[in-house]
Amino acid sequence: MATFGTLSDRLTQTFKNLRTKGKLSPADVDGTVREIRRALLDADVALEVVKDFTGRVRERALSDEVNKALNPAQQVVQIVNEELVAILGGQQRKLEFAKKPPTVIMLAGLQGAGKTTLAGKLAKWLKKEGHTPLLVASDLQRPNAVTQLQVVGEQAGVPVFAPEPGNGVGDPVKVAKNGVAEAERKQFDVVIVDTAGRLGIDAELMKQAANIRKAVDPDEVLFVIDSLTGQDAVNTARAFQEGVDFTGVVLTKLDGDSRGGAALSVASVTGRPIIFASTGEGLDDFEPFHPDRMASRILDLGDILTLIEQAQAAFDEEEALKVAEKFRTDSFTLDDFLGQMQQLKKMGSLKGMLGMLPGARGMKDQLENFDERELTRTEAIIQSMTPAERQNTKLLNGSRRLRIAKGSGMTVTDVNQLVARFEQAAKMMKTVAKGGVPQVPGMGPIPGAHGGKKQQAKKKGSRSGNPAKRAAENAAIAQGVKPGAASAPSGSGFGLGAGGGQKPPTEEELAALQRMLGRR
Repeated sequence: MATFGTLSDRLTQTFKNLRTKGKLSPADVDGTVREIRRALLDADVALEVVKDFTGRVRERALSDEVNKALNPAQQVVQIVNEELVAILGGQQRKLEFAKKPPTVIMLAGLQGAGKTTLAGKLAKWLKKEGHTPLLVASDLQRPNAVTQLQVVGEQAGVPVFAPEPGNGVGDPVKVAKNGVAEAERKQFDVVIVDTAGRLGIDAELMKQAANIRKAVDPDEVLFVIDSLTGQDAVNTARAFQEGVDFTGVVLTKLDGDSRGGAALSVASVTGRPIIFASTGEGLDDFEPFHPDRMASRILDLGDILTLIEQAQAAFDEEEALKVAEKFRTDSFTLDDFLGQMQQLKKMGSLKGMLGMLPGARGMKDQLENFDERELTRTEAIIQSMTPAERQNTKLLNGSRRLRIAKGSGMTVTDVNQLVARFEQAAKMMKTVAKGGVPQVPGMGPIPGAHGGKKQQAKKKGSRSGNPAKRAAENAAIAQGVKPGAASAPSGSGFGLGAGGGQKPPTEEELAALQRMLGRR
């Protein structure tokens, strides 16, 4: 997540230096806390939040829970993680729905925070969750705000109640009230009221928002705040809390290249939980906010749970079982590959998904250079093939590959590389499906992995560097005696003594020994 990029880099580097310490002295702790304080201040976290945070971290880092820990550095990372979760709100807070529908959700915030787009994202998310939302256009102040909400609503597949044209015309309080009545009449179970904002805090804005809240009596008032705002976010949040009050916070533009201190400040300063986060421009770039997962992302510990949830939402379990069976029976085709790739794209940005893996900061340069359009190019190549060619890549001779390259706007080399990668991947997945461990190109055999029959049938023999001893041990193996056993004879310098119950070497074995020693 780009918003916390700088903060994450600074903290990761701080802990990297800390891990070289076998035992932490008070000076080590003070130095670490000092670096954490600088990182947070550079990220625009409110000063009062930074003071409280670093004070708690220092107190706990100097306590017995670190001094007696087997790995003090990891214990400090755990402490910082727990304190980050605390200032982000602690536990996840979900939307509270009315016992008697419709549930009324009012959006408030400054102009430019992204309220209108957020209304569409929230409506689409609620629709996926099985609700029937209605959008109400009560922002009659900003030019074309009503039109924008209608466009967003159409994209989300959600109806919009907009009796007034806006652009300064109409009563927003009346529209909001009538919108709730419309939802009751047509049995929508959620109403999302989009309200007007201003470029800054003023009395007129607060009065209008307070009047709308009084008229519709919302179950949730969500304060929408731009993550790029910086230190001023805290002042804005306090002003809205005093003038209108709100029950939860929604962070927008978390994908922006910003220091993102607002996210670490608002929940702590206002005491109101962050409920949702908007992570991109698309209507699907929206997710419930989990304080523990966000803290893990900031500390580069990964966010596997969110990654799993996205995969479960995008992939069909029945289809996955069919694909697994195709791998096992060696019937996986380019058509199946295309379907899997299209499902992968539904999960969202690949960069974002890879960024959820633990240690992703170490792959920062690779992630930045990754071109997500490569998936689109691959799709174009496969879609330029005939159904028969997708089923059987062996049909792809030179002329067919040239035709496919021209049809997809790519080169023959691109086509060749795709086919080679597909065949290699299919072979590896077949091995996995049958319980084996594939050999990754460019890597040696995996320790502990059981390869094919060739490896199992590998000839057993002595590995001794002494030719005479090797010959003797091989002879013992041939006779079913384990070399070097407790009953091994003693006496001869080459271990060929006849005592201890071991049979003396045969003439053939002695001849082999002489040949090894160079005696003809």
